[in-house]
Amino acid sequence: MNLFRQLKRYLIYKYKIKTNIDKISQNFNDLSINEIFKYFNTDKGSSWNKNDQGHGYSKYYEKHLNLLKNKEIKILEIGSYSGASAASFVKYFPLSKIYCLDINIKNFKFSSERINVFGLDISKKNMLNKFYKKANILNDEKYFDIIIDDGSHKLSDILISINQFFLNLKPNGFYIIEDYKFPNYYPHLNDCSEMKIDKILDCIEKKEKFNSNIINEEVIKILLNSTEIHRHHGMLENSDIAFIKKLN
Repeated sequence: MNLFRQLKRYLIYKYKIKTNIDKISQNFNDLSINEIFKYFNTDKGSSWNKNDQGHGYSKYYEKHLNLLKNKEIKILEIGSYSGASAASFVKYFPLSKIYCLDINIKNFKFSSERINVFGLDISKKNMLNKFYKKANILNDEKYFDIIIDDGSHKLSDILISINQFFLNLKPNGFYIIEDYKFPNYYPHLNDCSEMKIDKILDCIEKKEKFNSNIINEEVIKILLNSTEIHRHHGMLENSDIAFIKKLN
C-alpha cells in the first residue's frame, strides 16, 4: 500500500465527524440481531438501504453466537467498510470489545469506546506486526472469541487471514467467513492456484488432509483435529456463510 495513500486515509478517518454510538438513546437490549443490523444499515441482515434485500445472515449469527451475548468477549472483524456491522455487534454484545481491520478506514463513520479501528492490508506482514503491537496482542495469543472475515473476498486474502488469525481464536470461539464462495462465483476473486474455501471445508468435515502454500501445517492440523463446521446459505443467490468452531 502506498504510504502517502495510507496516511491520507488515516487522516480522513481521524478528523471526519463520526456517529458516537455510545450516545444513542435507543434501547437495544430486547432487539434481535436482525433488527440491529437494520438499524445500522448493514447488508448482513434481511434488508438494508430501506428496500434492498440483504444476505440474511442474521439468523445464523443468532443461532451460533447467542450464548455469548452477555459475556465479556473480544471480536476481530476483517473488513469493516463503514463500521455498520461493528456498531451492530457492539449493541448486540453489550460487553464486547471490537477490533476492526480495513484497508481503507476513511469510510468508517461510527465511533465507540469499544471499537478499535486499524487501517492495514492483511497481506502485508509488517502491517500485521504493527497491529499486534499496537493492540498489545501476541502473534499467537488466543485472544478473540469471534473472528469475522468480511474482507476483500479474494481467495488469497481469505487464506492469509485463516493462516494469520486462526491461532488467535480462543477455544470454543467461532471463525466466521462471510461470502466464502465468492471466489467460485467471481473469477477476479479467484486470484491464486489454491484450493477454494468450500473444498477446504469439505476436507475439514471429512478429516481429510489437504495441502496449501498459504495455510501452514500447524493451522491445518488444528482445522482438521479441533474444529466443527457449520455452513449456511443466505437469502441471495451468492450468500454463503461458514462458522468454524474451534473446540480446544
